[in-house]
Amino acid sequence: MTPTPLAERDAFRLSRFGAVWQQELEDIFVDVAPYYDRANYVASLGLWGWFSRRFMAMIELRPGQRVLDVCAGTNAVGIALLKREPSLEVHAIDRSAAMQAVGRQRAEALGMHIDGRIGDVHVLPFPDNHFDVVTLQWASRHLRVHDLFREIHRVLKPGGHFHHCDMLRPGNPLIERLYYAFLRISLPITGLFYRSGTAAMNARKYFIDAIEAFYTADELSQVLRGLGYCEVESKSLLAGMIGLHRAAKSEPGQPCPGIAKHRGHGSH
Repeated sequence: MTPTPLAERDAFRLSRFGAVWQQELEDIFVDVAPYYDRANYVASLGLWGWFSRRFMAMIELRPGQRVLDVCAGTNAVGIALLKREPSLEVHAIDRSAAMQAVGRQRAEALGMHIDGRIGDVHVLPFPDNHFDVVTLQWASRHLRVHDLFREIHRVLKPGGHFHHCDMLRPGNPLIERLYYAFLRISLPITGLFYRSGTAAMNARKYFIDAIEAFYTADELSQVLRGLGYCEVESKSLLAGMIGLHRAAKSEPGQPCPGIAKHRGHGSH
């Protein structure tokens, strides 16, 4: 499929996948919530933990900071951050009550408190300039990226940082074809192993199509800069199959001080 121009990408994605986002994703996540983390580990051939560690390594923390984890799911990010810095004030938001129920149980079992909310992440229920750090992992390909990234920019404090991680569309056509071939094998095998329900099994084609219509790491960096983020830095893992991004919100009246950086293939 020829990629849609960046300016039209979200509109194309909404027209193609809007019904899935509105009507089917909730049933999918109700189905997978109890085994979501374990299934991702299996489907990634054991690399899931490495992806998460690379993402966590990009996040700089200071004691007492206020953090928001968007599309928090099972609270994996919030828990990992609290293990590093227990003094953080961590908030979470997700549309899936089932995923957050699992996340709340995980946090409570570790004696941690994460202030969780259920709601539409495209309209964040928080004031302007409120968070020092905002994170978003494994979810943006199911969302209206421009609307969400604009909202995250709004709730970030000046000088705060946004950290993003997701499965992206590889920039190399050969890698892209190999990626989809692997997913066509791994997704059904994982679904059968965990006895996934009808909703999850029927979504296998959607998960691949959503990546094919998504952004490369470089394209997502362009989106971030276009929305006013500064110091945009990206890392590509597995030849662009996974992308990590870090971006800052500038101080009022100050131009973006940084130059965009790109690091390839997880070698840094």
